[in-house]
Amino acid sequence: MMPGARDSLLDAACTALARRPWSAVRMVDVAAAAGLSRQTLYNEFGSKDGLARALVRREADVYLAGVERALTGPADPGDGARERLTAAAEWTATAARGSVLLRALLTGCWSERLPSPTLSAVPSSATVPAQRRADGPLPAPGELLALVRDRAVTVLAGAGATKSAVAEMSRSCELAVRLALSCVAAPPGEGGVAGLVRSVVQPSDAAVWN
Repeated sequence: MMPGARDSLLDAACTALARRPWSAVRMVDVAAAAGLSRQTLYNEFGSKDGLARALVRREADVYLAGVERALTGPADPGDGARERLTAAAEWTATAARGSVLLRALLTGCWSERLPSPTLSAVPSSATVPAQRRADGPLPAPGELLALVRDRAVTVLAGAGATKSAVAEMSRSCELAVRLALSCVAAPPGEGGVAGLVRSVVQPSDAAVWN
């Protein structure tokens, strides 16, 4: 299996999904679009359902990596926690608008055009480590939101943060993500996602976390 072939196949599947319903996406066409054999595709993913699970897992991983970058990226030292949380919320809205699969993962709304793999783990005979992981549990919307919330609290909580401050931060982090998701369904007005999050997380609140 040459380096990058798995991603090439996933990219080809994403392109096909953008053009037609998942039920009409054929494995042979995905392989041809990636410039690889159908056997290579089956060796990598096992089945069309395995390909679907891998697509969903990659969307979740890309999203969480973007959250991590937003939370740990540079920010104004005087208001770092608030701005990083705002950046994570903006990334959530941007990523969800740009990916129908991620939007379905975050909201639980799977249209008939999309693959709809079960979120529980499935029996796997895959020899490819990445596929064995994809065949494992996929995150439900509440679990994905909790992952983001808990990671934000871990990154943003200062060493001396009190239990009450951490509890308040957890509430603010979850609310920021939920606000971002609401903006996907109903685009915000002036100020955008950032304006909404900043109206919820005040500088005085964020100062307690640092």
